[in-house]
Amino acid sequence: MMSEFAFPPGLIMVLGAMLIPLLGERQRLFALLGLPVLTLGAVWGLPADASVQLAFLDYTLEPVRSTAEGRLFATVFAIMAFAGGLYAHRQATTTELTAAFVYAGSAIGVTFAGDLLTLFVFWEVMALGSTVVVWSGGTQTAYRAGIRYLLIHLLGGVVLMVGIVAHAIDTGSLNFTAMQPESLGTWLILFGFLVNAGAPPLSAWIPDAYPEASPSGTVFLSAFTTKTAVFALLVGFPGADILVPIGLYMVFYGIIYALLENDMRRILAYSIVNQVGFMVAAIGIGTSIALNGAAAHAFAHIIYKALLLMSAGSVLLMTGKRKCTDLGGLFQSMPITATHGIIGALSISAFPFTSGFVTKSLETQAAANEGMLLVWLLLLAASAGVFLHAGIKFPWFVFFQKDSGLRPPEAPANLRLAMWLFSFLCLAIGIYPQPLYAILPYPIDYQPYTVDHLVTQFQVLLFAGFAFFIMLKQMRRTLTISLDFDWFYRKFFNEIGNEFTGRTSIARGIQEQKAVAAIGRVIDKLYRHHGPQGILARAWPTGSMVIWVAVMLGLSLVLYYI
Repeated sequence: MMSEFAFPPGLIMVLGAMLIPLLGERQRLFALLGLPVLTLGAVWGLPADASVQLAFLDYTLEPVRSTAEGRLFATVFAIMAFAGGLYAHRQATTTELTAAFVYAGSAIGVTFAGDLLTLFVFWEVMALGSTVVVWSGGTQTAYRAGIRYLLIHLLGGVVLMVGIVAHAIDTGSLNFTAMQPESLGTWLILFGFLVNAGAPPLSAWIPDAYPEASPSGTVFLSAFTTKTAVFALLVGFPGADILVPIGLYMVFYGIIYALLENDMRRILAYSIVNQVGFMVAAIGIGTSIALNGAAAHAFAHIIYKALLLMSAGSVLLMTGKRKCTDLGGLFQSMPITATHGIIGALSISAFPFTSGFVTKSLETQAAANEGMLLVWLLLLAASAGVFLHAGIKFPWFVFFQKDSGLRPPEAPANLRLAMWLFSFLCLAIGIYPQPLYAILPYPIDYQPYTVDHLVTQFQVLLFAGFAFFIMLKQMRRTLTISLDFDWFYRKFFNEIGNEFTGRTSIARGIQEQKAVAAIGRVIDKLYRHHGPQGILARAWPTGSMVIWVAVMLGLSLVLYYI
């Protein structure tokens, strides 16, 4: 349905963010909570088939197109912005809050984009907003990580724009619809989307940048960039076979590096790659249940991952420490934070009666339905790996294990309220998933609480838990560094650049010396000829000059007559 008055819901938050620096603390809280609520109202106020179309050059743009997928993602993005604003409003800077809401609003803008150009504009605003959120960490490390983060996303943006132009030339249209990676344009668009998803070989930008933001900044960052990429893949490339192996790589990459990691926020950042891998693989399977699974998993993941990072951020805020080797025993003085961290850990592990159980199982069921035995087995094994690194490792080493002697108080009230909200949603969705199932892109008739599913999941979780405690000595982390692909552009390429700079500086110095010597020789010759004792500077007798003038005149006359 054409609607001339349909306003892009994401712009409510983007434009409202500009007011945040002008407000006092009380008014700012109302804005942080009110803008997401207004945006959510606008999302659900749009008719299911609402569309706004504009003419641009020889193309038709569709800045607003209401779809089931877009509404689902916009809903959870607005919920995330509400809880993130509540969590952040006391300790975050004005700059961070403004950038975070521009970031969140732009993500919602992507979910309603009906054409590739509109999507690209919001995509790039997201990159700028999220970079400022990283920089708001306020440290030199955060600044450097933000620079690397920005360069990666500018690279992805350039590739995406080139792909959009090539696709528009090939098809004569900018419509954002389902594609297959067959032409150069669609391959480049796919690459641009995968950069934001954290796909190989550039997965390392997530654990490189996210943990360097402030406690509240990391919560915002965990929700939007990778999930808008999941949305874009869901709409743009459903059933693209290449996404299945890419997703499986991401799943196990995230598990392995999270198990090796000592920094609690980097553990959870690697876990983002792992969880997005499940969604990417499901999108590659491409059936309606698989796409529903990817969408539902993204919805639940935003909530429980934010809850985990809120818990970790509260620990960081109250202790100033983020390495597992420095933490432990915090349940004694931070029992509420520990409880929320455990709920988030159970949810990400797909424990029964949590949101992860009723959403992630759709993806494994889709693989089973299509007879993809290897994919099903790998996803099942990955579920055990998730329980190892996020379900047990994070809460165990942070809140239990050895007593670190730290006795920090509980986090401030606003942080606890935000965690209570998301803990409630994790449990509510797990116990009663029907409201979430009702807004998925495709009609669904799925019952997660079957005997077979419960028994299988309990077996996986019990096996993973047993393996963790059997290998507890190996699981204990030390002060080590895990090398990732980012080593190439952080260290290797940097060393090559330094070596190139050094060698070119030496070569330039040699050439400068040669040039100076050559100029010196020219000056010496000029001095010999034109200096005070030079031949051209000597005094000549008048008679000699008369003779030479006569000779020259004679030669001129001879030449003239000839």
